[in-house]
Amino acid sequence: MMELLDPTTESVTQPMTYVPRPASLEGKRVGLIENTKHNSDRLLGKIGDILKAEYGVAETRMWRKYNASVPAHEEIIAEVRATCDVMVAGIGD
Repeated sequence: MMELLDPTTESVTQPMTYVPRPASLEGKRVGLIENTKHNSDRLLGKIGDILKAEYGVAETRMWRKYNASVPAHEEIIAEVRATCDVMVAGIGD
């Protein structure tokens, strides 16, 4: 007799809470977190340039995750919280 295994699982839903958005980006420090996929760093770099030129962002800083399939590690999250007003996470490919 053959035993069949079902590799699927029930999806788990988690509520998401968003923090209030700033009224303006003028003078803000923006963290950019890229996911290691091809061109994600270039895309976020361009986004950072646009945010500075068109929205008055004071500074951008980029971090790189270990890989695309995992959340940002705690060291990145702690640094972003300590040094940035807002953040953008981006993907490539």
